[in-house]
Amino acid sequence: MTRLSARLELTCAVLLTGLAASPLHPAAIAAQALADGRSPPAVTARTPAQRTVLTIDDQFLIERVGSPRISPSGRRIAYTVGTTDYDTNSSETRIWVVDRDGGAPVAMTGKGSSASSPRWSPDGGRLSFLSARDGGKTQVWALDLTNGGEAEQITDAEDGVSGYAWASDGRRLVLVIKDPAPEKNPAAKTKSGADIAEPWVIDRLQFKRDYVGYLDRRRNHLYTYDPAAGETVQITSGDYDDSQPVWSPDGRTIAFVSNRTDDADANFNTNIWLVDADNTDMGADPTQVTTNLGPDGSPVWSPDGARIAFITETDPDHAPYDIPKVAVIEPGGQAMILTEGLDRGASGPIFSADGSSVYFLVADSGERHLAMIPTGGGRVTRIIDGPRSVNSVTVGDDGTIVALISEPHEPGNLYLREDSGDLRKLTRNNDDMLAGIELAEVENVHFPSTDGTEIEGFVFKPLDFQEGVRYPTILRIHGGPVSQYTHGWNYEAQLFAANGYLVVTANPRGSSGYGKAFQMGIWQSWGEKDTQDVVAGVDHVIELGWADPDRLGVGGWSYGGILTNYVITQTQRFKAAIAGASGAHWISSYGHDEYQRWYRLEFGNPWEPEAREIFERLSSYNDVDKITTPTMWVGGKEDWNVPIIHAEMMYQAVKSMGREALLVVYPNMYHGINLPYYRKDLHQRYLAWYDQHLKPEIAAEDRDY
Repeated sequence: MTRLSARLELTCAVLLTGLAASPLHPAAIAAQALADGRSPPAVTARTPAQRTVLTIDDQFLIERVGSPRISPSGRRIAYTVGTTDYDTNSSETRIWVVDRDGGAPVAMTGKGSSASSPRWSPDGGRLSFLSARDGGKTQVWALDLTNGGEAEQITDAEDGVSGYAWASDGRRLVLVIKDPAPEKNPAAKTKSGADIAEPWVIDRLQFKRDYVGYLDRRRNHLYTYDPAAGETVQITSGDYDDSQPVWSPDGRTIAFVSNRTDDADANFNTNIWLVDADNTDMGADPTQVTTNLGPDGSPVWSPDGARIAFITETDPDHAPYDIPKVAVIEPGGQAMILTEGLDRGASGPIFSADGSSVYFLVADSGERHLAMIPTGGGRVTRIIDGPRSVNSVTVGDDGTIVALISEPHEPGNLYLREDSGDLRKLTRNNDDMLAGIELAEVENVHFPSTDGTEIEGFVFKPLDFQEGVRYPTILRIHGGPVSQYTHGWNYEAQLFAANGYLVVTANPRGSSGYGKAFQMGIWQSWGEKDTQDVVAGVDHVIELGWADPDRLGVGGWSYGGILTNYVITQTQRFKAAIAGASGAHWISSYGHDEYQRWYRLEFGNPWEPEAREIFERLSSYNDVDKITTPTMWVGGKEDWNVPIIHAEMMYQAVKSMGREALLVVYPNMYHGINLPYYRKDLHQRYLAWYDQHLKPEIAAEDRDY
């Protein structure tokens, strides 16, 4: 983004929302600089000796490690590192490689164009990735690791490539490519020659998706590609989206995921399918492998090609709240669910090198582990466990295990699991950056809710924490709702603690990691028991003598913002609230956001009386007159996940009653606020709003953020 366009966007944001009253508000200073044609205050990379507490600017210095892939030899691990450049209002991702036996990581792609999805060719001689370079579409690129040199563009798909995988012999790839866009009408231009956008003509039930926009009938299909011959062959077709392709070990068959029901927009029924890799008849039907009526996905082949492991959800009537399980199937046979008795969500299956077991990730009580189970069924064994979050894993042909792990003071790095079970750190991203920063102590807590149900949470203590002293306290609520706070890195909670707040994060009913009954605890009852659960977390820290009951704040994003609206309509205890990307009136969302399948499944059709009662009963907007908490509603103008209309309705109602409220709308932003300028502005507003109402003794001009 150019400096001029950034200036226009932020100026637009100012016009939409109004800045904080004080001209010394940091957001006002930044906005005024842009309006005057000057650069906003710069982000300064200070040395460890100069830094003592985490700041807003530090978020732009944190490097994001992801997507580990081990080489066929098991000796090298490719991975991504995401960085942020505040001065150019941009982010970038590069591919790196580290040796499992030690040594400094090596950057494989340069600055100036992002790269993602690193994959090793089967012989380990090439490292491929996805990248859009020189203004072009996303294509597959590859580095020749034997002869060296610059990356070579492998594919030239007109509309780009969104996914790919190597065949076992390294001679072909399977590509995921979207159907081509229709040609533009050459007459649809203004007098100046600018294109005139064609109207959207929609005939699908699911016609919107956040970050994408209106949906047409263009679909994602599979193609094989022979780099040597330059030949691309389409192997799937039809009014279906095909994804997650994986080659069989013999290179003859490709397994993939698709919802090929009569009306895929009306259900969650994805299945595993097989297609001949040499299929030249796009009209030929692929072979259906799974028949479960719920979602099946994440297929992987066993080393001998006899079986496919996958993730399945078997309760289609409660799909958003079901427990994902590991299953295996022999094509043509019946699926065997391996983790039926686990009652914890599984993801990311990987066969062991000998095919006797399946590795997978499991979310469990605020932790995320690597586990394994025999392919014939049996006992689940935790391979990497403990108070940490294992975010992804890669397993070599020789059994080498490398995991991406985050902990409360660790944003995420790669670790090798030794034969002894010990973990050896391979990357040290952010170690130097965080070395001079005093981070908050994080305490894992358990407490009873109103009805006695045990709830788990995490308390981030202010840096000057002392027993016997009560601190202004912020309750932060996670999104999802089927998600969880873990023993992983939480930048926002650390930021609030660095600014003198006790921070409470809780996993209320609806959260993952505690079994299906716990997840189903909010079925057709959003904002009821889960409100009691999160407020119980605040009561717990008050009883411990840590929280000041007269200085309580609350906030969250997505379902966290939704639950914030429920909290402030049910209690007046909180003195400040921030509802980010929040929902409040569900009839207004039906047909306007992307969740029509979920609403119909859980609530029913809103025009039918019984369902309408649920829609209205669960709408916090209908209790808006009970809000006395000063509240800031915030979101992205283009959000079609939880549209900004909800924030606008809540703000308008509270403002019309003469109560304190603020509406902040970020132009051109979707469900996440991801531009660095806006991220800084958002966190400045967070701190300013909480400080204004929970620490009024601090003058605005003395707030250092």
